[in-house]
Amino acid sequence: MNPKFRWLILGLVGLIGLLPGCTAMAQIPPDLQKRYKAAVSQLQRGEYNQAKSELSAIIQRGGPLAPYAHYYWSIAAFRQRDFNQSRLMLKQLTSRFPDWRKIDDAQYLLAAIAMETGQYEEGLTNLQRIGDPGLRADASNLEQYFLGRITDLNRLKQMHREFPENRTIALNLIAMIQRTSTDKDDLELSDRLTNRFGLPAVPSAQPTAPVANRPASSATPSATTRSTRSKGYFNVAVMLPFRLDEFDAGKRLRSNQYVFDLYNGIKLAKEKLQEEGITINLLAYDIENDANKTLELVNSPAFSQTDLIVGPLYAEPNRIASAYANQNNIVLLNPIATSSELIANQPMSFLVQPSLTSQAQQVADFIRQPGRPATETGTRRVAIYFGTARKDSLLAASYRDELKRQNYQVVDFQRVAGSAQTMASLMLSANASVSARPSSSSSSTPASQPTVSLNHVFLASSNDEDGPKLLDALSRRRVSGSLIATSAAFDYYRNTLSTFTRRSLYLLYPDFIDTSRDIVSNFGADYLASRNTIPSVFASQGYDMMLFFGRQLARNGGQIRNRSALRSDTDDYLLSGFDYSRSNDNQIVPIVRYEGGRFVKMN
Repeated sequence: MNPKFRWLILGLVGLIGLLPGCTAMAQIPPDLQKRYKAAVSQLQRGEYNQAKSELSAIIQRGGPLAPYAHYYWSIAAFRQRDFNQSRLMLKQLTSRFPDWRKIDDAQYLLAAIAMETGQYEEGLTNLQRIGDPGLRADASNLEQYFLGRITDLNRLKQMHREFPENRTIALNLIAMIQRTSTDKDDLELSDRLTNRFGLPAVPSAQPTAPVANRPASSATPSATTRSTRSKGYFNVAVMLPFRLDEFDAGKRLRSNQYVFDLYNGIKLAKEKLQEEGITINLLAYDIENDANKTLELVNSPAFSQTDLIVGPLYAEPNRIASAYANQNNIVLLNPIATSSELIANQPMSFLVQPSLTSQAQQVADFIRQPGRPATETGTRRVAIYFGTARKDSLLAASYRDELKRQNYQVVDFQRVAGSAQTMASLMLSANASVSARPSSSSSSTPASQPTVSLNHVFLASSNDEDGPKLLDALSRRRVSGSLIATSAAFDYYRNTLSTFTRRSLYLLYPDFIDTSRDIVSNFGADYLASRNTIPSVFASQGYDMMLFFGRQLARNGGQIRNRSALRSDTDDYLLSGFDYSRSNDNQIVPIVRYEGGRFVKMN
C-alpha cells in the first residue's frame, strides 16, 4: 500500500491521544491516564509492540479508556501489516462498544483492512455503515485508491450488481469497459452508466487538460465556412474499435468480430453505390477510448474533408465526435446503440437502430390497429413481463408508460425468471381486479383455475429461454390474449415450429431479415464469395446503413434539408429500411408473425 495513503488512513483521529469526555476522564485514575498517553506516544514513534503491550493492559482493566485502547491496538497491528489481528481487535471493539462515539473510525479501519486484503465487497459494506459526514471524503478516497487497482472486468460487473448505487464502482467499470472490451452488451452497459454517473476522470498523467479545453473547431473549418462545393465523391470516416494490433486473420471468433462484419457490409454497399454513380471513399480509423487521439484526429486538416462519420462506439470519443459533427454540420451515425440519450440535443447524431422508446411506441401503435392483436374484444387489460437484463426492464418500463398514456390498465408488471411453473405461480398473483371466468375445458390444469382475460401480454427479454417458458406459464395460468415478445426471447434454431403457432404470437424484431427475398439471397451469395463466410446481421446492417446514407449524401450533399424526405423509398434494403422523418432514431420497427411456414411482417 502507498505509504502516504496508509498515513492518511491512520491519521483520521490524528494520533493525538483520543480521550473520553471530561466527565469520563474525571473517573479515570491519573496513573491509567498517564499509561494511556504513553502508549499513544509509543505508537506515534513506531514502537508498536510496546504500545500494544500497554494498550492490552488498559483493555483488560476496562472502563472509559477500553474502546480507545482497542482502536489504537488495531492501528498498531495495522502498521505492522498484521491485518488479521487488527481485524479481530476491531470486531471485538464493535461488539463490546457498539455505541462508542468514534465507532465510524473503527468501521473505516475495518474497510481499509478488507481493501488491503482484496476483500473489496466487505470493505464497501463497512464504508456503508459510516454515518459521520466528516468521513465521507476519506471513504471516497479509500474507494478510489483500491477499486482503481481492480483489473478483472467480470469482478467489477459483479460488484456493480451488488452495489448498484456506488459511483466509484460505476466509473471504474466504465473505464475498464472502454479500455478493454468491445462486446456489444458491455458497450451498452457503459453507455447506461455514463448517462447516470458521468464519465471517469482522465488520469493526471495524460496531457488532457490543455487539449480537451481547446474547441474542436480551432484547427478545422466551422460550419459556416465549410465548403459545399461538390468534390465528385464523399469521404466517410469509419471510427470503430478494429483493434488492429490484436488482429489475427485466421481467427474468426474475435470479441469485436461484429466491427469487422459491419465494415465488410459497408464496403459492399460502397460497391453498390458506385454502380449508381455515387463514389464513396472509406477512411477507417481504429478508435477505442482515447480522447486525446480522437481530438487529434478531428482537429487534423485531412479530417475537415469528412462528409459522414460512423461511430465512435465509446462514450468520450463519441462525445468529441458529436461536438465536431454539430459544429461542422456533418451527420454522425451510431450503428448499434439503442439509447435515446445519444441523440438528445444532438441534431447531427443519428441511431441506425430504433431506440427502446421508439420500439415501445411502435408496439403501442400496432395494438391499436383494428383486429389485432387483441383476442378479447373491449378488454384493455395488459400484463408486462421482462427479463433480467437492464435493457429488458428499460423497454418494459417504456412500454408501460406508453400504454398508460393510452388508458390501458397494466394489471401485472414484473421480472420473470426460473422455470415455467415458477413464472406461472408468480404472474397476476397480486391483482385481484383481473377479470376471470371459470373454464369449462378439461386439461392438466385444475378445473378450479379460472381463465384470465387480457388484451395481450408483453415480454421484453434478451434470454432466448424466456419466450418458450412464458408461453408455457401463460397456458398453466390459463391467460387468454396474444403475446407480443422481443425476438431475442426465442431461439429460432432450437425451438420447434409449434412454439410459434400454439398461441397468437407477435415478435418485436428490429433486426428482421426476410430470407425469402431475392435481394437477401443475392447479398448472401456475394458476401460468401468475397468473404468466404455467411453474413451476420451486423454485415447486413452495415450494408443498409451505408447504402441509405450514401444515397442521402448524393441527394443533399450531406445536409439535412427536408426531414420528411429522410426515409427509404426503395425496397432494396436487406432489413426493413429507414425513417427519420420524425426523429433521429430509426422509426421502422418490424413486428412479425409466423404464417405459412415463415415469419411475415405485420406492420
